[in-house]
Amino acid sequence: MRKLQMHTKILLALVAGIGFGFAANRLGFGPFVITYIRPVGTAFIKLISMVVVPLVFVALLVGTASLKDIRSLGRIGVRTLILYVSMTAISVTIGLTLANMVRPGAGFSQETKQQLLDGAGTQGGAPKAGPALDRPSIKDLLLNIIPANPVRSLAEGEMLQTIFFAVLMGICLTLIPPERAKPVTAFFEGANEIFVKMVHVIMQLAPYGVFALIAAVVADFGLGILVLLIKYCATVLCGLLLYMLVVYSAILKLLARTGVRRFFRGLRPAQLVAFSTSSSAATLPVTLKCATENLGVAPSVASFMLSVGASVNMDGTALYQGVATVFIAQFYGIHLEVGQQLMVVLTATLAALGTVGIPGAGVVMLAMVLRSVGVPLEGIGVIMGVDRFLDMCRTAVNVTGDSVCMMVIAASEGQLDAALASRQTQQELQTPPAQVGSPEEV
Repeated sequence: MRKLQMHTKILLALVAGIGFGFAANRLGFGPFVITYIRPVGTAFIKLISMVVVPLVFVALLVGTASLKDIRSLGRIGVRTLILYVSMTAISVTIGLTLANMVRPGAGFSQETKQQLLDGAGTQGGAPKAGPALDRPSIKDLLLNIIPANPVRSLAEGEMLQTIFFAVLMGICLTLIPPERAKPVTAFFEGANEIFVKMVHVIMQLAPYGVFALIAAVVADFGLGILVLLIKYCATVLCGLLLYMLVVYSAILKLLARTGVRRFFRGLRPAQLVAFSTSSSAATLPVTLKCATENLGVAPSVASFMLSVGASVNMDGTALYQGVATVFIAQFYGIHLEVGQQLMVVLTATLAALGTVGIPGAGVVMLAMVLRSVGVPLEGIGVIMGVDRFLDMCRTAVNVTGDSVCMMVIAASEGQLDAALASRQTQQELQTPPAQVGSPEEV
């Protein structure tokens, strides 16, 4: 086991957890798994969440300061925003198209509808209509990015505000005299190394955390409602798979000009952690590690792109919202016109910009989308029984999308393979030169 790579250990833990959870569900000791085994997974999520905010802040600050060119930072920021918004809009459009073709919400008998509605009432998962579910305006999104109290934003884990403050501080470090900036930069570079090492230590516990998390989900997840919603689940999963294998592969080939197999192989540990935790934010330290060590992206670009992406780029969630909106509308017998479906694209894209990457955030976003086109919010309760599993799948796509955009920007800036080249150079410098006449020289 010690000789296995970490992503292999995580994959084995994932499979073992699914088998153990299924056995617990069938044999009736699911409550034991939830009570005594799930806390191990919860502890792992807490450990990795503990390092997210300080790591993002320090890595972004150091990365911004190392760019040394404000125009370069502005160029990367504009390209990043355009890329994120475009990919989110494409993903929700694919979800709407698939749902209109498959029609997963049509054909339910009255008895099945009543069974699903009764189940929705007992789950209590549907958010109530209220001002918190209003579609965010561009003005509010921009104003909310600026923190009134940076310390409070750091303490409460407000990612967008933390990103803004870190980037601004990094820019100011480049504007002051180098002799004054150097001690501050050195301090934060040291802090960055500490947090990266902390991630390495925490990741040793990843297989145990993944096993506990997936076992608890499967033990608690009934198969009855899955049978009723199998068409809906299949539509979402096919959309996510199509988007990941076709759209992402095309972008990697055409824009990033990098190998698709190399990319997915290098990102595998982050995808597995994202699948088990259902949190882009909690997966961020692992994604950063994969980006710099496996994919060869410069730390300055990786920290900026992935930190922003964990908060504003949610391709998998947007696609799921497109399918879920059409499904719920069909379930209630509501026909969505072309204009309403365009409103779904707009609302889902804006909602993705203002929702943090935490478990369950997709449900809040879906409530915004449903309200924008007049579909009953109570319909969310109908699909809540399978939402946890779909949340795991779409989070893995979200993390993959962040990394695809990172590869595109890194390639356009000439920062791809920079980390690998730098590490290779350091190893060469640390290797003592061969002596004249030695066997090595011969």
